[in-house]
Amino acid sequence: MKYISDETALVGFIERARASKVLALDTEFLREKTYYPKLCLIQAATDDEIWIIDPFSIPDLTLIGEVLEDESIMKVLHAATQDIELLLRTTGSIPWPLFDTQVAAALLGFSHQVGLAQLVSAICGVTLKKSDSFTDWARRPLSRSQLEYASGDVAFLPELYERMSAMLEEKGRLSWLDPDFRELANADHYAIDPRERFRHLKRGNQLNRRQLAGAREVAAWRERRAQERDIPRKWVLSDEQVVEACRKETRTIDDLFLIRGIREKLSTKDAREFVALLAKGFDMPEDELPALDRPASSEPNVDSALDLMLALTRIVSRENDIAMQTLASNADLTNLARGHVEESGLMKGWRKNLIGEKLVRLLEGKLSMRLVDGELAIESI
Repeated sequence: MKYISDETALVGFIERARASKVLALDTEFLREKTYYPKLCLIQAATDDEIWIIDPFSIPDLTLIGEVLEDESIMKVLHAATQDIELLLRTTGSIPWPLFDTQVAAALLGFSHQVGLAQLVSAICGVTLKKSDSFTDWARRPLSRSQLEYASGDVAFLPELYERMSAMLEEKGRLSWLDPDFRELANADHYAIDPRERFRHLKRGNQLNRRQLAGAREVAAWRERRAQERDIPRKWVLSDEQVVEACRKETRTIDDLFLIRGIREKLSTKDAREFVALLAKGFDMPEDELPALDRPASSEPNVDSALDLMLALTRIVSRENDIAMQTLASNADLTNLARGHVEESGLMKGWRKNLIGEKLVRLLEGKLSMRLVDGELAIESI
Protein backbone atom coordinates (compact mmCIF):
# COMPACT_ATOMS: atom_id res chain seq x y z
CA MET A 1 0.00 0.00 0.00
CA LYS A 2 1.33 3.43 -0.98
CA TYR A 3 0.14 6.67 0.60
CA ILE A 4 0.08 9.56 -1.88
CA SER A 5 0.28 13.01 -0.35
CA ASP A 6 2.01 15.16 -2.98
CA GLU A 7 1.74 15.83 -6.70
CA THR A 8 4.99 14.03 -7.55
CA ALA A 9 3.69 10.82 -6.02
CA LEU A 10 0.34 11.38 -7.77
CA VAL A 11 2.08 11.56 -11.16
CA GLY A 12 3.83 8.29 -10.31
CA PHE A 13 0.49 6.69 -9.50
CA ILE A 14 -0.95 7.87 -12.82
CA GLU A 15 1.97 6.34 -14.75
CA ARG A 16 1.57 3.01 -12.94
CA ALA A 17 -2.22 3.02 -13.30
CA ARG A 18 -2.07 3.62 -17.04
CA ALA A 19 -0.03 0.47 -17.46
CA SER A 20 -2.82 -1.60 -15.90
CA LYS A 21 -5.85 -3.10 -17.63
CA VAL A 22 -7.99 -2.83 -14.48
CA LEU A 23 -8.20 -0.08 -11.89
CA ALA A 24 -10.39 -0.47 -8.80
CA LEU A 25 -11.68 2.72 -7.19
CA ASP A 26 -13.41 3.74 -3.99
CA THR A 27 -13.77 6.90 -1.90
CA GLU A 28 -14.25 7.86 1.71
CA PHE A 29 -16.20 11.00 2.46
CA LEU A 30 -18.22 12.89 5.06
CA ARG A 31 -21.34 14.98 4.51
CA GLU A 32 -22.97 15.41 7.91
CA LYS A 33 -22.17 19.14 8.07
CA THR A 34 -22.01 20.06 4.39
CA TYR A 35 -24.27 20.13 1.35
CA TYR A 36 -21.64 18.64 -0.91
CA PRO A 37 -19.89 15.48 0.27
CA LYS A 38 -16.40 16.22 1.58
CA LEU A 39 -13.88 13.93 -0.11
CA CYS A 40 -11.47 12.49 2.45
CA LEU A 41 -9.71 9.67 0.56
CA ILE A 42 -9.47 8.05 -2.84
CA GLN A 43 -8.48 4.38 -2.87
CA ALA A 44 -7.20 2.73 -6.04
CA ALA A 45 -5.90 -0.75 -6.82
CA THR A 46 -4.63 -2.92 -9.64
CA ASP A 47 -3.94 -6.64 -9.37
CA ASP A 48 -0.74 -6.07 -7.39
CA GLU A 49 -0.73 -2.51 -6.02
CA ILE A 50 -2.91 -0.37 -3.75
CA TRP A 51 -2.75 3.42 -3.47
CA ILE A 52 -4.35 5.71 -0.91
CA ILE A 53 -4.63 9.28 -2.24
CA ASP A 54 -4.99 12.09 0.29
CA PRO A 55 -7.07 14.96 -1.21
CA PHE A 56 -6.30 17.16 1.81
CA SER A 57 -2.63 17.23 0.76
CA ILE A 58 -3.33 17.46 -3.00
CA PRO A 59 -6.13 20.01 -3.52
CA ASP A 60 -5.99 19.78 -7.34
CA LEU A 61 -6.94 16.27 -8.41
CA THR A 62 -7.73 17.03 -12.04
CA LEU A 63 -4.63 15.07 -13.09
CA ILE A 64 -6.48 11.87 -12.19
CA GLY A 65 -8.99 12.67 -14.90
CA GLU A 66 -6.75 11.31 -17.64
CA VAL A 67 -6.73 7.89 -15.96
CA LEU A 68 -10.47 7.94 -15.31
CA GLU A 69 -11.15 8.67 -18.98
CA ASP A 70 -8.56 6.24 -20.38
CA GLU A 71 -10.72 3.73 -22.29
CA SER A 72 -7.99 1.08 -22.24
CA ILE A 73 -8.44 0.72 -18.46
CA MET A 74 -11.51 -0.92 -16.95
CA LYS A 75 -12.56 0.97 -13.82
CA VAL A 76 -14.14 -1.29 -11.18
CA LEU A 77 -16.28 0.07 -8.33
CA HIS A 78 -18.88 -1.23 -5.90
CA ALA A 79 -22.14 0.74 -5.49
CA ALA A 80 -20.57 3.39 -7.67
CA THR A 81 -23.10 6.25 -7.68
CA GLN A 82 -21.72 8.33 -4.80
CA ASP A 83 -18.11 7.61 -5.75
CA ILE A 84 -18.72 8.77 -9.32
CA GLU A 85 -20.48 11.91 -8.07
CA LEU A 86 -17.44 12.74 -5.91
CA LEU A 87 -14.89 11.96 -8.62
CA LEU A 88 -16.79 14.09 -11.12
CA ARG A 89 -16.93 17.01 -8.71
CA THR A 90 -13.25 16.81 -7.68
CA THR A 91 -11.54 15.70 -10.90
CA GLY A 92 -13.98 16.87 -13.56
CA SER A 93 -14.11 13.35 -15.02
CA ILE A 94 -16.28 10.25 -14.85
CA PRO A 95 -14.68 6.78 -14.84
CA TRP A 96 -15.19 4.99 -18.15
CA PRO A 97 -15.39 2.19 -19.05
CA LEU A 98 -16.69 0.96 -15.72
CA PHE A 99 -17.97 -2.15 -13.99
CA ASP A 100 -20.09 -1.89 -10.84
CA THR A 101 -19.85 -5.13 -8.88
CA GLN A 102 -23.08 -4.44 -6.97
CA VAL A 103 -25.06 -3.94 -10.17
CA ALA A 104 -23.47 -7.02 -11.74
CA ALA A 105 -24.11 -9.16 -8.66
CA ALA A 106 -27.87 -8.82 -9.09
CA LEU A 107 -27.60 -10.78 -12.35
CA LEU A 108 -25.82 -13.57 -10.49
CA GLY A 109 -28.53 -14.19 -7.92
CA PHE A 110 -27.36 -11.82 -5.16
CA SER A 111 -29.69 -9.32 -3.52
CA HIS A 112 -30.29 -5.98 -5.23
CA GLN A 113 -28.00 -4.02 -2.88
CA VAL A 114 -25.54 -6.69 -1.77
CA GLY A 115 -22.65 -5.35 0.32
CA LEU A 116 -19.02 -5.61 -0.73
CA ALA A 117 -18.05 -7.78 2.25
CA GLN A 118 -20.76 -10.33 1.45
CA LEU A 119 -19.74 -10.40 -2.20
CA VAL A 120 -16.01 -10.84 -1.43
CA SER A 121 -16.84 -13.62 1.01
CA ALA A 122 -19.10 -15.45 -1.45
CA ILE A 123 -16.93 -15.13 -4.57
CA CYS A 124 -13.37 -14.77 -3.26
CA GLY A 125 -13.72 -16.71 -0.01
CA VAL A 126 -12.22 -13.86 2.05
CA THR A 127 -13.69 -12.17 5.13
CA LEU A 128 -13.16 -8.40 5.13
CA LYS A 129 -12.56 -6.66 8.46
CA LYS A 130 -15.04 -3.84 9.06
CA SER A 131 -13.76 -2.44 12.37
CA ASP A 132 -13.51 1.16 11.08
CA SER A 133 -16.79 1.40 9.21
CA PHE A 134 -17.92 4.37 11.35
CA THR A 135 -14.81 6.49 11.51
CA ASP A 136 -13.80 10.13 11.06
CA TRP A 137 -12.02 10.12 7.71
CA ALA A 138 -11.30 13.85 7.96
CA ARG A 139 -8.87 13.48 10.89
CA ARG A 140 -5.15 13.37 10.24
CA PRO A 141 -2.96 11.43 10.64
CA LEU A 142 -4.94 8.33 9.73
CA SER A 143 -4.32 5.26 11.86
CA ARG A 144 -2.92 2.00 10.51
CA SER A 145 -6.31 0.31 11.02
CA GLN A 146 -8.06 3.09 9.05
CA LEU A 147 -5.63 2.67 6.15
CA GLU A 148 -6.05 -1.10 6.20
CA TYR A 149 -9.83 -0.72 6.20
CA ALA A 150 -9.69 1.74 3.27
CA SER A 151 -7.37 -0.61 1.37
CA GLY A 152 -9.77 -3.51 1.88
CA ASP A 153 -12.47 -1.65 -0.04
CA VAL A 154 -10.47 -1.94 -3.29
CA ALA A 155 -8.08 -4.85 -2.68
CA PHE A 156 -10.45 -7.54 -4.01
CA LEU A 157 -12.30 -5.55 -6.66
CA PRO A 158 -9.94 -6.56 -9.52
CA GLU A 159 -10.42 -10.23 -8.63
CA LEU A 160 -14.17 -9.75 -8.29
CA TYR A 161 -14.27 -8.18 -11.75
CA GLU A 162 -12.40 -11.08 -13.34
CA ARG A 163 -14.50 -13.76 -11.66
CA MET A 164 -17.85 -12.04 -12.08
CA SER A 165 -17.16 -11.18 -15.73
CA ALA A 166 -16.43 -14.84 -16.42
CA MET A 167 -19.58 -15.94 -14.58
CA LEU A 168 -21.74 -13.46 -16.49
CA GLU A 169 -20.12 -14.40 -19.80
CA GLU A 170 -20.89 -18.03 -19.13
CA LYS A 171 -24.55 -17.15 -18.56
CA GLY A 172 -24.61 -14.91 -21.64
CA ARG A 173 -25.43 -11.88 -19.49
CA LEU A 174 -22.31 -9.72 -19.60
CA SER A 175 -23.67 -7.43 -22.33
CA TRP A 176 -26.92 -6.99 -20.40
CA LEU A 177 -25.09 -4.59 -18.09
CA ASP A 178 -24.08 -2.11 -20.80
CA PRO A 179 -27.15 0.19 -20.49
CA ASP A 180 -26.87 0.25 -16.68
CA PHE A 181 -23.20 1.19 -16.80
CA ARG A 182 -23.82 3.81 -19.49
CA GLU A 183 -26.42 5.40 -17.25
CA LEU A 184 -23.98 5.40 -14.32
CA ALA A 185 -21.49 7.27 -16.51
CA ASN A 186 -24.05 9.83 -17.69
CA ALA A 187 -23.09 13.23 -16.24
CA ASP A 188 -26.75 14.34 -16.36
CA HIS A 189 -27.45 11.68 -13.74
CA TYR A 190 -25.45 13.75 -11.22
CA ALA A 191 -26.79 17.19 -12.10
CA ILE A 192 -28.89 18.85 -9.41
CA ASP A 193 -32.04 20.70 -10.47
CA PRO A 194 -33.27 22.76 -7.49
CA ARG A 195 -36.73 23.07 -9.03
CA GLU A 196 -37.20 19.31 -8.86
CA ARG A 197 -36.35 19.09 -5.17
CA PHE A 198 -40.01 19.49 -4.10
CA ARG A 199 -40.67 15.97 -5.41
CA HIS A 200 -38.55 14.54 -2.60
CA LEU A 201 -40.06 16.43 0.34
CA LYS A 202 -41.09 14.18 3.21
CA ARG A 203 -44.90 14.21 3.39
CA GLY A 204 -45.06 16.24 0.21
CA ASN A 205 -47.81 13.90 -0.97
CA GLN A 206 -50.09 15.56 1.60
CA LEU A 207 -50.15 18.74 -0.50
CA ASN A 208 -52.60 19.60 -3.25
CA ARG A 209 -51.33 20.87 -6.60
CA ARG A 210 -51.56 24.58 -5.65
CA GLN A 211 -49.68 23.95 -2.42
CA LEU A 212 -47.15 21.90 -4.40
CA ALA A 213 -46.52 24.91 -6.63
CA GLY A 214 -45.55 26.89 -3.54
CA ALA A 215 -43.39 23.97 -2.39
CA ARG A 216 -41.59 23.91 -5.75
CA GLU A 217 -40.63 27.58 -5.38
CA VAL A 218 -39.44 27.48 -1.77
CA ALA A 219 -37.75 24.06 -1.99
CA ALA A 220 -35.70 25.42 -4.91
CA TRP A 221 -34.85 28.53 -2.87
CA ARG A 222 -33.77 26.34 0.06
CA GLU A 223 -31.63 24.16 -2.23
CA ARG A 224 -29.77 27.14 -3.68
CA ARG A 225 -29.15 28.58 -0.19
CA ALA A 226 -27.77 25.28 1.01
CA GLN A 227 -25.49 25.07 -2.03
CA GLU A 228 -24.24 28.63 -1.60
CA ARG A 229 -23.43 28.08 2.07
CA ASP A 230 -22.40 24.41 1.64
CA ILE A 231 -24.56 23.27 4.52
CA PRO A 232 -27.20 20.50 4.75
CA ARG A 233 -30.53 21.68 3.34
CA LYS A 234 -32.26 20.85 6.64
CA TRP A 235 -30.06 23.49 8.32
CA VAL A 236 -31.76 26.10 6.14
CA LEU A 237 -35.25 24.66 6.77
CA SER A 238 -36.45 21.12 7.37
CA ASP A 239 -38.78 19.29 5.01
CA GLU A 240 -41.44 19.38 7.70
CA GLN A 241 -41.19 23.18 7.99
CA VAL A 242 -41.41 23.65 4.22
CA VAL A 243 -44.42 21.33 3.91
CA GLU A 244 -46.21 22.93 6.85
CA ALA A 245 -45.78 26.42 5.38
CA CYS A 246 -47.26 25.17 2.12
CA ARG A 247 -50.04 23.19 3.74
CA LYS A 248 -51.18 26.31 5.63
CA GLU A 249 -50.80 28.37 2.43
CA THR A 250 -48.81 30.89 4.42
CA ARG A 251 -48.66 34.40 2.93
CA THR A 252 -47.33 36.62 5.75
CA ILE A 253 -44.15 36.68 7.81
CA ASP A 254 -46.18 36.63 11.03
CA ASP A 255 -47.94 33.42 9.99
CA LEU A 256 -44.64 31.91 8.81
CA PHE A 257 -43.02 32.57 12.19
CA LEU A 258 -45.87 30.73 13.92
CA ILE A 259 -44.45 27.50 12.51
CA ARG A 260 -42.14 25.96 15.09
CA GLY A 261 -38.46 26.69 14.61
CA ILE A 262 -38.66 28.92 11.53
CA ARG A 263 -38.13 32.20 13.41
CA GLU A 264 -34.77 30.88 14.65
CA LYS A 265 -33.65 29.85 11.17
CA LEU A 266 -34.77 32.70 8.89
CA SER A 267 -33.92 36.37 9.06
CA THR A 268 -36.71 38.85 8.39
CA LYS A 269 -35.24 39.47 4.93
CA ASP A 270 -35.17 35.75 4.12
CA ALA A 271 -38.65 35.29 5.54
CA ARG A 272 -39.97 38.07 3.32
CA GLU A 273 -38.44 36.41 0.25
CA PHE A 274 -39.78 33.03 1.37
CA VAL A 275 -43.43 34.13 1.67
CA ALA A 276 -43.19 36.02 -1.64
CA LEU A 277 -42.09 32.79 -3.33
CA LEU A 278 -44.91 30.89 -1.65
CA ALA A 279 -47.43 33.41 -2.95
CA LYS A 280 -45.92 33.17 -6.43
CA GLY A 281 -46.48 29.42 -6.39
CA PHE A 282 -49.99 29.58 -4.91
CA ASP A 283 -51.11 32.11 -7.55
CA MET A 284 -49.86 30.23 -10.62
CA PRO A 285 -52.33 29.49 -13.43
CA GLU A 286 -54.00 26.11 -13.22
CA ASP A 287 -52.15 24.70 -16.23
CA GLU A 288 -48.75 25.46 -14.64
CA LEU A 289 -49.39 23.66 -11.36
CA PRO A 290 -47.14 20.63 -10.73
CA ALA A 291 -48.19 17.15 -9.69
CA LEU A 292 -46.33 14.34 -7.99
CA ASP A 293 -45.95 11.18 -10.03
CA ARG A 294 -46.97 8.94 -7.17
CA PRO A 295 -49.64 6.28 -7.00
CA ALA A 296 -52.80 7.06 -5.14
CA SER A 297 -53.31 5.22 -1.88
CA SER A 298 -55.56 2.80 -3.71
CA GLU A 299 -56.03 2.15 -7.42
CA PRO A 300 -58.25 -0.94 -7.63
CA ASN A 301 -57.49 -1.83 -11.25
CA VAL A 302 -53.76 -1.21 -10.81
CA ASP A 303 -53.59 -2.98 -7.45
CA SER A 304 -55.18 -6.15 -8.82
CA ALA A 305 -52.88 -6.22 -11.84
CA LEU A 306 -49.89 -5.51 -9.62
CA ASP A 307 -50.60 -8.56 -7.46
CA LEU A 308 -50.47 -10.81 -10.52
CA MET A 309 -47.41 -9.03 -11.96
CA LEU A 310 -45.50 -9.42 -8.72
CA ALA A 311 -46.25 -13.14 -8.67
CA LEU A 312 -45.02 -13.56 -12.25
CA THR A 313 -41.92 -11.48 -11.57
CA ARG A 314 -41.11 -13.61 -8.55
CA ILE A 315 -41.29 -16.76 -10.71
CA VAL A 316 -39.05 -15.31 -13.44
CA SER A 317 -36.63 -13.96 -10.83
CA ARG A 318 -36.30 -17.38 -9.21
CA GLU A 319 -36.01 -19.27 -12.50
CA ASN A 320 -33.25 -16.99 -13.80
CA ASP A 321 -31.46 -16.38 -10.48
CA ILE A 322 -31.77 -12.59 -10.77
CA ALA A 323 -32.61 -10.23 -7.91
CA MET A 324 -36.30 -9.35 -8.17
CA GLN A 325 -35.75 -5.59 -7.71
CA THR A 326 -33.20 -5.64 -10.53
CA LEU A 327 -35.54 -7.56 -12.79
CA ALA A 328 -38.51 -5.24 -12.23
CA SER A 329 -38.91 -2.61 -9.53
CA ASN A 330 -42.30 -1.87 -7.98
CA ALA A 331 -42.35 1.49 -9.80
CA ASP A 332 -41.68 -0.27 -13.13
CA LEU A 333 -44.55 -2.69 -12.51
CA THR A 334 -46.94 0.05 -11.41
CA ASN A 335 -46.27 2.14 -14.52
CA LEU A 336 -46.79 -0.89 -16.75
CA ALA A 337 -50.04 -1.71 -14.95
CA ARG A 338 -51.22 1.84 -15.73
CA GLY A 339 -50.69 1.17 -19.42
CA HIS A 340 -47.38 3.01 -19.96
CA VAL A 341 -45.98 0.25 -22.17
CA GLU A 342 -43.97 2.08 -24.83
CA GLU A 343 -41.95 4.20 -22.38
CA SER A 344 -41.44 1.41 -19.86
CA GLY A 345 -37.88 0.35 -19.06
CA LEU A 346 -39.24 -3.19 -18.87
CA MET A 347 -39.74 -3.11 -22.63
CA LYS A 348 -36.11 -2.37 -23.41
CA GLY A 349 -32.95 -4.47 -23.62
CA TRP A 350 -32.69 -7.79 -21.81
CA ARG A 351 -35.62 -7.01 -19.52
CA LYS A 352 -38.00 -6.96 -22.49
CA ASN A 353 -37.22 -10.54 -23.47
CA LEU A 354 -36.94 -11.88 -19.95
CA ILE A 355 -39.92 -10.26 -18.23
CA GLY A 356 -41.45 -7.31 -20.13
CA GLU A 357 -43.20 -9.25 -22.88
CA LYS A 358 -44.51 -11.80 -20.38
CA LEU A 359 -45.99 -9.04 -18.22
CA VAL A 360 -47.72 -7.45 -21.20
CA ARG A 361 -49.17 -10.82 -22.23
CA LEU A 362 -50.34 -11.34 -18.65
CA LEU A 363 -52.11 -7.96 -18.65
CA GLU A 364 -53.69 -8.81 -22.01
CA GLY A 365 -55.05 -12.07 -20.60
CA LYS A 366 -52.77 -14.23 -22.74
CA LEU A 367 -50.90 -15.78 -19.81
CA SER A 368 -52.21 -17.47 -16.68
CA MET A 369 -50.71 -18.86 -13.51
CA ARG A 370 -51.73 -21.94 -11.55
CA LEU A 371 -50.38 -24.19 -8.84
CA VAL A 372 -48.44 -27.25 -9.98
CA ASP A 373 -47.18 -29.48 -7.16
CA GLY A 374 -47.42 -26.55 -4.77
CA GLU A 375 -45.49 -24.17 -7.05
CA LEU A 376 -46.82 -21.36 -9.24
CA ALA A 377 -46.41 -22.09 -12.95
CA ILE A 378 -46.91 -19.81 -15.98
CA GLU A 379 -49.04 -21.05 -18.85
CA SER A 380 -50.07 -19.57 -22.20
CA ILE A 381 -53.79 -19.19 -22.89
